[in-house]
Amino acid sequence: MKDTFYISTAIAYVNGSPHIGHALEFVEADAIARYNRLIGKDVYYLTGTDEHGSKIFDTAEKEGIDVQEMVDRNAQKFKNMMDLYQVSYDHFVRTSDQENHWPGVQKIWNKMLEKGDIYKGEYKGLYCVGCEEYKAEKDLEEKRCQNHPDREIEEVEQTNYFFKLSKYSDQIKQLITSKEVHIMPDYRANEIIAMCERGLEDVSFSRPKEQLSWGVPVPNDPDQVMYVWCDALSNYITGVEYAKEGSKWQKYWPCDVHVIGKDILRFHAGIWIGMLLSADLPLPKSELIHGFILDGEGNKMSKSLGNVIDPMEVLEKYDISFIRYFLLTLMNTGDDGNFGYEVFEAKVNADLANNLGNFSNRVLSMAERYLDGDVPSQKQEIPSELEDFWQRYHAAFTAFDHTGAAEVMIQMVNYGNKLIADTKPWEIAKDDNRTEELYQVLRICLKILLHVGFMLEPFCPDKGRQILDCFGLADQHNAEGLVKLQNNTLLDEVKRVEKGEILFERIEQEKT
Repeated sequence: MKDTFYISTAIAYVNGSPHIGHALEFVEADAIARYNRLIGKDVYYLTGTDEHGSKIFDTAEKEGIDVQEMVDRNAQKFKNMMDLYQVSYDHFVRTSDQENHWPGVQKIWNKMLEKGDIYKGEYKGLYCVGCEEYKAEKDLEEKRCQNHPDREIEEVEQTNYFFKLSKYSDQIKQLITSKEVHIMPDYRANEIIAMCERGLEDVSFSRPKEQLSWGVPVPNDPDQVMYVWCDALSNYITGVEYAKEGSKWQKYWPCDVHVIGKDILRFHAGIWIGMLLSADLPLPKSELIHGFILDGEGNKMSKSLGNVIDPMEVLEKYDISFIRYFLLTLMNTGDDGNFGYEVFEAKVNADLANNLGNFSNRVLSMAERYLDGDVPSQKQEIPSELEDFWQRYHAAFTAFDHTGAAEVMIQMVNYGNKLIADTKPWEIAKDDNRTEELYQVLRICLKILLHVGFMLEPFCPDKGRQILDCFGLADQHNAEGLVKLQNNTLLDEVKRVEKGEILFERIEQEKT
């Protein structure tokens, strides 16, 4: 039986269209999912949409349309974007799904209630509609939310259900400190540990139905509707059949890694872990925290500043392989990164068009010119350098470091280009007495290109397959093919290679 690997993203809030930050998270998780499929694991990739809350209801009301119609429309926008960005998710969870999501949410609510961790109480405090959460005075600047300075903070007084998160402060601290729940990078873990040391506070878990009518009903209380925490966070278990504890639940839970943004870390490492502890459920193994995409000048993107990048507009200008590669190499794990078009074009031209693409073109052109497309049959050992590249590539992806894995791939390309420069096959070809040497050099170049084709899969899957297609191996772009490659037998199955289309067209800047 295959090893399983369960990966999830945060679910996107559907009161608007996708932005480039969504694309980053979906592609980041996709690269990790594709890598794990490549090494033979049974992967389950969960993503989806968060479709409840007062902002959703208010937006639909302003547009004059039914709220379900609006969430259906916006959820489809996210699905369309994911398809175009080649995101290979296995299940798309929607929180408005009353058949699959709602029963699971109500089940975990009842588990926490039975534990004595949900209670009813009065609340009075400051509420940000933009964040859909209560704020402490210390979190505000000039009585404004830092994330939504254009919105008025509301004073709210109501009767809600609360979750005893404070009860689990010490336990959550111990789990994160010991890395039983591994928060990456480490400095993000330290943020949560510090919060636990100060003491986590109980959180409001519901709203009166008269104030929040669009959401999951609280079991046995028709006057209350679940607030976002129990509803949205539970998608990670409802998306694997928690309600009926079906085959997906038995096979995939606990999750291997939640991929989330730094702005929702405290909810996932605090509230979510507390909920699972309360319900006596297994805990996720890790949480991978990414930073924000900033505009080219280092500013956080916002609608008010007019600097939000539409991922669909980017796709109209550039090849998806360029976009995926740039997003996956834009920044180190956890850091913020600037999305500037000049930097984008320089990066993908340098790494993909000038380097990887040029290497592919040179190797296949020489095979066509000097071998008439035939693959030399000489046996060769795998160079130790290739084995080292693979060890570092696997180590990077095992640590969820896709940026590091991309660097290793480019180093392998550099190794191939240096081999060509050092051996000068065009010089060897002039001497009829060096035919065997020419065959040896070109065979090892073809072998390196095959290795690059496999390494490229998590980043630019269509281009990785394009390389293998030149060898007639498109059906081997999988775990079985990788085993043959690393056992040094895959090239033996190839008799001829064809040059095919240009792998990466260089982006030419417009002259002014």
